[in-house]
Amino acid sequence: MDRKLLFFDIDGTLLDEEKQLPASTKAAVAELQEAGHYVAIATGRAPFMFSHLRGELGIHTFVSFNGSYVEFEGKAVYKRALNPEALRELTQTAEANDHPVVYLDHMDMKANVPHHPHIEESLNSLKFDHPEQDESYLHGRDIFQSLLFCVDGEEEPYKEKFGQFDFIRWHDVSTDVLPTGGSKAVGIEAVMNELGMTKDDVYVFGDGPNDVEMLSFTKNSVAMGNSVPEALEAAAMKTAHVNDRGIEKALKQFGLIK
Repeated sequence: MDRKLLFFDIDGTLLDEEKQLPASTKAAVAELQEAGHYVAIATGRAPFMFSHLRGELGIHTFVSFNGSYVEFEGKAVYKRALNPEALRELTQTAEANDHPVVYLDHMDMKANVPHHPHIEESLNSLKFDHPEQDESYLHGRDIFQSLLFCVDGEEEPYKEKFGQFDFIRWHDVSTDVLPTGGSKAVGIEAVMNELGMTKDDVYVFGDGPNDVEMLSFTKNSVAMGNSVPEALEAAAMKTAHVNDRGIEKALKQFGLIK
């Protein structure tokens, strides 16, 4: 068969606005797998944040942290951590500004403060609790992403000072801190290399600003009906809203499911 490689974003693509997996999406993914296609996830989330979803869908390959950590069949095939010296300096700057920081590796996340309402508000929107405090968590391990908690506009001085990092706002009070120049497309290439596939074999589905690079990466790209304007512009086609069987409808249009 003509096997394809499909990548799905999570929030707003696989999961609806209530962070629930629509039954139509679960069934469509299962049909893809039964037909022999290779299904993977491409997300800005940390791996431990979607382990349950991977189990529910039977998916063992993923691009996480917007491309900074990639696993293929349970084996890490690409890693790009934050510069540790620059991260320590960023932490010092953030502490002076009363901006808390959370550190994430592929296993867990820890905060540099015992509690902060901005941490609680933003992570609760993803259905996660406030992480425990461990100021030493950034030492002696690869940190693939940090979260800087500040309101819109307050990240600008950090952008000017820390050229090693990309700052991507994902919540009113929180900004992702990632290695500069990374993207989901970079992680997708790592999986392609493992499977010996080309761009023509790759299909991607997304809805957010962090999906733009991967939506531009292949001609087989789909923006959900609930997508931001940048994603709609980058994608080759638009499907229905995540709540209106968007994934199922696009896969049928491609002829990948019945």
